[in-house]
Amino acid sequence: MPIQYYLYLSLALFCTGIIGALMRRNAIVILMCIELMLNAVNLLLVAFSNHFNDASAQIFVFFIMVVAAAEVSIGLAIIVLMYRRVHSIDINILNRLKN
Repeated sequence: MPIQYYLYLSLALFCTGIIGALMRRNAIVILMCIELMLNAVNLLLVAFSNHFNDASAQIFVFFIMVVAAAEVSIGLAIIVLMYRRVHSIDINILNRLKN
C-alpha cells in the first residue's frame, strides 16, 4: 500500500483531534482528542518506519504510548478531583478551583 494513504489517514486523524480539542468543553473528550492526535503521529511514524525499513521509529512509538498512558492516568485523576469539587467536568468552570 502506498505511503500516501497513511499520510492522508494520519492527517485526517490529527485534524479531527485538533478540532475536537479546540471545540469541546468536556474534559474527557479533550483528553480523548489529544490521544487521537498522539495516535495519528504514531501511525505516521510506523508508516515511515515500514517504508524506510528502519525499526528505530517503532521503538520511539512505544515510548510515546507509555507517555500517553501516563498522561491519561494523571488527566483522569485531575478530572475526578475536579468533579468531586465542582460536580461538573466542564473546563469553563475551572475558575472556581482557584479558591
